[in-house]
Amino acid sequence: MEDYSAFIPNVHFELIQIKNLVSNQEYQRNLSMRHVKKAVQNFDIRQVNPIKVSRRDGINYVFNGQHTIEIIAEAAESRDVPVWCMVYDGLDYVEEAQVFANQQKYVKTLTPYEIFKAQIEAGSDKQIIIRELVESFGLTVSDQTRPGTISAVSTIEEIYDKYGYSVLERTLGLSIATWESEYGSLGGSFLKGLAKLIYTYGNQLDDILFKDRLAVHSPKEIIRTAKDRRGGYMGFAETFLIFYNKKVRSPLKWSLLYASAADDYPEQSADEDPSSEEESAMEG
Repeated sequence: MEDYSAFIPNVHFELIQIKNLVSNQEYQRNLSMRHVKKAVQNFDIRQVNPIKVSRRDGINYVFNGQHTIEIIAEAAESRDVPVWCMVYDGLDYVEEAQVFANQQKYVKTLTPYEIFKAQIEAGSDKQIIIRELVESFGLTVSDQTRPGTISAVSTIEEIYDKYGYSVLERTLGLSIATWESEYGSLGGSFLKGLAKLIYTYGNQLDDILFKDRLAVHSPKEIIRTAKDRRGGYMGFAETFLIFYNKKVRSPLKWSLLYASAADDYPEQSADEDPSSEEESAMEG
Protein backbone atom coordinates (compact mmCIF):
# COMPACT_ATOMS: atom_id res chain seq x y z
CA MET A 1 0.00 0.00 0.00
CA GLU A 2 1.32 3.43 -0.93
CA ASP A 3 2.21 5.91 1.79
CA TYR A 4 -0.14 8.91 1.72
CA SER A 5 0.83 10.27 5.14
CA ALA A 6 2.21 13.46 3.57
CA PHE A 7 -1.34 14.36 2.51
CA ILE A 8 -3.10 13.53 5.80
CA PRO A 9 -2.86 16.07 8.64
CA ASN A 10 -1.42 14.61 11.84
CA VAL A 11 -4.33 15.70 14.02
CA HIS A 12 -7.07 14.37 16.24
CA PHE A 13 -10.50 15.76 17.09
CA GLU A 14 -11.69 16.68 20.56
CA LEU A 15 -14.63 18.48 22.11
CA ILE A 16 -13.09 21.28 24.17
CA GLN A 17 -14.96 23.88 26.20
CA ILE A 18 -14.48 27.41 24.94
CA LYS A 19 -13.26 28.55 28.36
CA ASN A 20 -10.30 26.18 27.91
CA LEU A 21 -9.24 27.70 24.59
CA VAL A 22 -6.77 30.56 24.27
CA SER A 23 -6.80 32.93 21.29
CA ASN A 24 -5.68 36.48 20.41
CA GLN A 25 -2.12 35.46 19.56
CA GLU A 26 0.06 38.26 18.21
CA TYR A 27 -0.04 36.81 14.68
CA GLN A 28 -3.85 36.79 14.56
CA ARG A 29 -6.06 39.59 13.29
CA ASN A 30 -7.89 41.68 15.86
CA LEU A 31 -11.18 40.32 17.10
CA SER A 32 -14.11 42.15 15.52
CA MET A 33 -17.06 42.24 17.91
CA ARG A 34 -19.12 43.90 15.18
CA HIS A 35 -18.62 40.79 13.05
CA VAL A 36 -19.38 38.56 16.03
CA LYS A 37 -22.67 40.30 16.85
CA LYS A 38 -23.78 40.26 13.20
CA ALA A 39 -23.02 36.53 12.95
CA VAL A 40 -24.89 35.81 16.19
CA GLN A 41 -28.03 37.38 14.70
CA ASN A 42 -27.81 34.87 11.85
CA PHE A 43 -26.42 31.94 13.83
CA ASP A 44 -26.67 28.56 12.10
CA ILE A 45 -24.93 25.59 13.73
CA ARG A 46 -24.55 23.96 10.32
CA GLN A 47 -22.13 26.72 9.32
CA VAL A 48 -19.74 26.04 12.19
CA ASN A 49 -16.39 24.50 11.24
CA PRO A 50 -13.96 22.74 13.59
CA ILE A 51 -11.57 25.05 15.43
CA LYS A 52 -7.89 24.60 14.63
CA VAL A 53 -5.97 24.27 17.88
CA SER A 54 -2.27 23.89 18.65
CA ARG A 55 -1.69 22.12 21.95
CA ARG A 56 1.54 23.63 23.19
CA ASP A 57 2.86 23.21 26.73
CA GLY A 58 -0.51 21.82 27.76
CA ILE A 59 -2.39 24.93 26.58
CA ASN A 60 -4.92 24.91 23.73
CA TYR A 61 -4.00 27.80 21.43
CA VAL A 62 -6.55 28.66 18.73
CA PHE A 63 -4.83 29.55 15.46
CA ASN A 64 -7.90 29.42 13.23
CA GLY A 65 -11.39 30.03 14.57
CA GLN A 66 -11.15 32.74 17.19
CA HIS A 67 -14.20 34.52 15.76
CA THR A 68 -16.10 31.22 15.60
CA ILE A 69 -15.64 30.50 19.31
CA GLU A 70 -16.70 34.04 20.24
CA ILE A 71 -19.81 33.76 18.05
CA ILE A 72 -20.79 30.47 19.70
CA ALA A 73 -20.08 31.80 23.20
CA GLU A 74 -22.14 34.91 22.49
CA ALA A 75 -25.02 32.93 20.99
CA ALA A 76 -25.04 30.41 23.87
CA GLU A 77 -24.36 33.10 26.49
CA SER A 78 -21.78 30.79 28.00
CA ARG A 79 -18.11 29.87 27.61
CA ASP A 80 -18.81 26.41 29.00
CA VAL A 81 -19.98 25.28 25.54
CA PRO A 82 -17.75 22.56 24.04
CA VAL A 83 -16.72 22.92 20.40
CA TRP A 84 -15.16 20.44 18.01
CA CYS A 85 -11.45 21.13 17.65
CA MET A 86 -8.87 19.83 15.19
CA VAL A 87 -5.91 19.48 17.53
CA TYR A 88 -2.30 19.68 16.36
CA ASP A 89 0.38 18.44 18.74
CA GLY A 90 3.99 19.50 18.47
CA LEU A 91 3.70 22.86 16.68
CA ASP A 92 5.75 25.72 18.06
CA TYR A 93 4.72 29.38 18.01
CA VAL A 94 6.51 30.15 14.74
CA GLU A 95 4.92 27.18 12.98
CA GLU A 96 1.47 28.28 14.19
CA ALA A 97 2.09 31.76 12.78
CA GLN A 98 3.21 30.29 9.46
CA VAL A 99 0.12 28.07 9.18
CA PHE A 100 -2.13 31.01 10.06
CA ALA A 101 -0.44 33.28 7.50
CA ASN A 102 -0.64 30.72 4.69
CA GLN A 103 -3.99 29.00 5.32
CA GLN A 104 -6.04 31.46 3.24
CA LYS A 105 -3.46 32.01 0.50
CA TYR A 106 -4.95 29.50 -1.94
CA VAL A 107 -8.57 29.59 -0.78
CA LYS A 108 -11.03 30.81 -3.43
CA THR A 109 -13.74 32.86 -1.81
CA LEU A 110 -17.30 32.66 -3.08
CA THR A 111 -18.39 35.46 -5.39
CA PRO A 112 -21.72 37.25 -4.82
CA TYR A 113 -23.10 35.45 -7.88
CA GLU A 114 -22.02 32.02 -6.56
CA ILE A 115 -23.72 32.75 -3.25
CA PHE A 116 -26.82 34.02 -5.07
CA LYS A 117 -26.97 30.86 -7.19
CA ALA A 118 -26.58 28.63 -4.12
CA GLN A 119 -29.40 30.51 -2.38
CA ILE A 120 -31.61 29.86 -5.41
CA GLU A 121 -30.88 26.13 -5.11
CA ALA A 122 -31.69 26.33 -1.40
CA GLY A 123 -35.10 27.82 -2.22
CA SER A 124 -34.44 31.27 -0.72
CA ASP A 125 -37.47 33.48 -1.30
CA LYS A 126 -35.45 36.69 -1.64
CA GLN A 127 -33.12 35.45 -4.36
CA ILE A 128 -35.96 33.76 -6.25
CA ILE A 129 -38.02 36.97 -6.17
CA ILE A 130 -35.05 39.02 -7.40
CA ARG A 131 -34.29 36.54 -10.18
CA GLU A 132 -37.90 36.57 -11.37
CA LEU A 133 -37.97 40.37 -11.31
CA VAL A 134 -34.78 40.60 -13.36
CA GLU A 135 -36.09 38.04 -15.85
CA SER A 136 -39.36 39.99 -16.20
CA PHE A 137 -37.27 42.69 -17.90
CA GLY A 138 -35.80 40.15 -20.30
CA LEU A 139 -32.48 39.98 -18.45
CA THR A 140 -30.65 37.33 -16.45
CA VAL A 141 -28.51 37.49 -13.33
CA SER A 142 -24.98 36.47 -14.27
CA ASP A 143 -21.35 36.52 -13.23
CA GLN A 144 -20.42 37.84 -16.66
CA THR A 145 -20.81 41.40 -17.95
CA ARG A 146 -22.41 41.01 -21.32
CA PRO A 147 -25.58 42.18 -23.12
CA GLY A 148 -28.78 40.96 -21.49
CA THR A 149 -27.27 40.34 -18.06
CA ILE A 150 -26.91 41.96 -14.66
CA SER A 151 -23.70 41.05 -12.84
CA ALA A 152 -24.02 43.59 -10.01
CA VAL A 153 -25.53 40.91 -7.78
CA SER A 154 -24.63 42.47 -4.43
CA THR A 155 -26.15 45.76 -5.55
CA ILE A 156 -29.58 44.44 -6.51
CA GLU A 157 -29.71 42.46 -3.26
CA GLU A 158 -28.79 45.56 -1.25
CA ILE A 159 -31.39 47.71 -3.00
CA TYR A 160 -34.00 45.03 -2.26
CA ASP A 161 -32.94 44.84 1.41
CA LYS A 162 -32.63 48.59 1.93
CA TYR A 163 -35.51 50.03 -0.08
CA GLY A 164 -37.77 47.08 -0.91
CA TYR A 165 -39.14 45.34 -3.97
CA SER A 166 -40.95 48.33 -5.49
CA VAL A 167 -37.85 50.55 -5.50
CA LEU A 168 -35.76 47.79 -7.06
CA GLU A 169 -38.43 47.21 -9.70
CA ARG A 170 -38.66 50.90 -10.52
CA THR A 171 -34.86 51.25 -10.55
CA LEU A 172 -34.38 48.46 -13.05
CA GLY A 173 -37.34 49.56 -15.14
CA LEU A 174 -36.26 53.20 -15.30
CA SER A 175 -32.67 52.34 -16.16
CA ILE A 176 -33.73 49.96 -18.93
CA ALA A 177 -36.34 52.37 -20.32
CA THR A 178 -33.82 55.22 -20.39
CA TRP A 179 -30.67 53.51 -21.65
CA GLU A 180 -32.01 50.22 -23.04
CA SER A 181 -29.47 48.15 -21.07
CA GLU A 182 -26.57 50.01 -22.66
CA TYR A 183 -23.19 48.99 -21.26
CA GLY A 184 -22.65 50.61 -17.85
CA SER A 185 -26.30 51.40 -17.13
CA LEU A 186 -26.77 48.26 -15.01
CA GLY A 187 -23.59 48.60 -12.97
CA GLY A 188 -23.36 48.64 -9.20
CA SER A 189 -22.83 52.33 -8.39
CA PHE A 190 -25.07 53.35 -11.29
CA LEU A 191 -28.06 51.37 -9.99
CA LYS A 192 -27.47 52.29 -6.34
CA GLY A 193 -27.38 55.98 -7.23
CA LEU A 194 -30.60 55.67 -9.20
CA ALA A 195 -32.27 53.72 -6.37
CA LYS A 196 -31.22 56.46 -3.93
CA LEU A 197 -32.82 59.07 -6.19
CA ILE A 198 -36.04 57.07 -6.51
CA TYR A 199 -36.29 56.35 -2.80
CA THR A 200 -35.57 59.97 -1.85
CA TYR A 201 -38.04 61.68 -4.17
CA GLY A 202 -40.68 59.00 -4.67
CA ASN A 203 -43.56 60.27 -6.79
CA GLN A 204 -41.97 63.70 -7.09
CA LEU A 205 -39.62 62.10 -9.59
CA ASP A 206 -41.36 61.95 -12.98
CA ASP A 207 -40.20 58.81 -14.80
CA ILE A 208 -41.17 60.12 -18.23
CA LEU A 209 -39.35 63.40 -17.65
CA PHE A 210 -36.35 61.50 -16.28
CA LYS A 211 -36.17 59.39 -19.42
CA ASP A 212 -36.43 62.43 -21.67
CA ARG A 213 -33.76 64.37 -19.79
CA LEU A 214 -31.28 61.55 -19.12
CA ALA A 215 -31.50 59.49 -22.32
CA VAL A 216 -29.44 62.11 -24.16
CA HIS A 217 -26.56 61.44 -21.77
CA SER A 218 -24.78 58.15 -22.31
CA PRO A 219 -23.90 55.89 -19.36
CA LYS A 220 -20.23 56.61 -20.10
CA GLU A 221 -20.80 60.36 -19.76
CA ILE A 222 -22.78 59.85 -16.55
CA ILE A 223 -20.05 57.62 -15.09
CA ARG A 224 -17.35 60.20 -15.79
CA THR A 225 -19.44 63.06 -14.42
CA ALA A 226 -20.26 61.08 -11.29
CA LYS A 227 -16.59 60.24 -10.75
CA ASP A 228 -15.68 63.94 -11.00
CA ARG A 229 -18.28 64.85 -8.38
CA ARG A 230 -17.55 62.25 -5.69
CA GLY A 231 -16.76 58.59 -5.23
CA GLY A 232 -19.39 55.89 -4.85
CA TYR A 233 -23.06 55.84 -5.66
CA MET A 234 -23.80 59.33 -4.31
CA GLY A 235 -21.82 60.79 -7.20
CA PHE A 236 -24.31 59.06 -9.51
CA ALA A 237 -27.33 60.26 -7.52
CA GLU A 238 -26.02 63.83 -7.78
CA THR A 239 -25.35 63.48 -11.50
CA PHE A 240 -28.84 62.17 -12.17
CA LEU A 241 -30.29 65.06 -10.19
CA ILE A 242 -28.23 67.67 -12.06
CA PHE A 243 -29.34 66.46 -15.49
CA TYR A 244 -32.95 65.98 -14.35
CA ASN A 245 -33.25 69.47 -12.84
CA LYS A 246 -31.93 71.38 -15.85
CA LYS A 247 -34.45 74.04 -16.98
CA VAL A 248 -37.22 72.60 -14.79
CA ARG A 249 -39.70 75.06 -13.31
CA SER A 250 -39.95 73.15 -10.06
CA PRO A 251 -36.63 71.34 -9.57
CA LEU A 252 -36.26 68.59 -7.00
CA LYS A 253 -34.70 69.89 -3.78
CA TRP A 254 -31.06 69.01 -3.31
CA SER A 255 -31.39 69.07 0.48
CA LEU A 256 -33.63 65.99 0.42
CA LEU A 257 -30.84 63.92 -1.09
CA TYR A 258 -28.85 64.35 2.14
CA ALA A 259 -31.79 64.65 4.54
CA SER A 260 -31.04 61.43 6.39
CA ALA A 261 -27.72 59.66 6.70
CA ALA A 262 -29.71 56.60 7.82
CA ASP A 263 -30.85 56.16 4.21
CA ASP A 264 -27.29 55.49 3.09
CA TYR A 265 -26.03 51.99 2.43
CA PRO A 266 -24.17 50.75 5.52
CA GLU A 267 -21.15 49.32 3.73
CA GLN A 268 -19.46 49.28 0.36
CA SER A 269 -20.88 46.60 -1.85
CA ALA A 270 -18.84 43.84 -3.43
CA ASP A 271 -19.86 45.38 -6.79
CA GLU A 272 -18.00 48.63 -6.00
CA ASP A 273 -14.24 49.12 -6.14
CA PRO A 274 -13.09 52.53 -4.92
CA SER A 275 -9.76 52.13 -6.70
CA SER A 276 -11.50 51.99 -10.08
CA GLU A 277 -14.81 53.78 -9.91
CA GLU A 278 -15.43 53.91 -13.65
CA GLU A 279 -14.66 50.23 -14.14
CA SER A 280 -16.86 49.12 -11.26
CA ALA A 281 -19.67 51.37 -12.37
CA MET A 282 -19.57 49.83 -15.80
CA GLU A 283 -20.02 46.32 -14.46
CA GLY A 284 -23.51 45.24 -15.48
